[in-house]
Amino acid sequence: MKIKKGEGLNIVPFIDIMLVLLAIVLSISTFIAQGKIKVEVPQADSAQQPKEEKRVVITVDADNKIYLDDKLTNLTELKSSLAPIDSKTLIELKSDKESKFDIFVQILDILKDKNHENFAISTRKN
Repeated sequence: MKIKKGEGLNIVPFIDIMLVLLAIVLSISTFIAQGKIKVEVPQADSAQQPKEEKRVVITVDADNKIYLDDKLTNLTELKSSLAPIDSKTLIELKSDKESKFDIFVQILDILKDKNHENFAISTRKN
């Protein structure tokens, strides 16, 4: 079979399909990046994005519920869950601005008992 000059494989439909798939992947990835638990963190002038590295995320929502990596927990379970974690692992604290400060202090106290000093408090830039 000989292909004449000017004739060839039409790849335009393939490109269209790939662009649609790319748009779907990009839109889904933004939902994943935002997380599942709705938390409105406080504002700070010095807010920075934490570096992408292995980290544990502790979240306190507006109803004072505590989540460890998006799983509902309480202070007792949190303390036992944090025990095997290396003290050099980054722990990111996200606390809703409407949550009780007491819960936040208790979490910091758990980290202090474990001599864990590598943590970041999430805020958003003004």
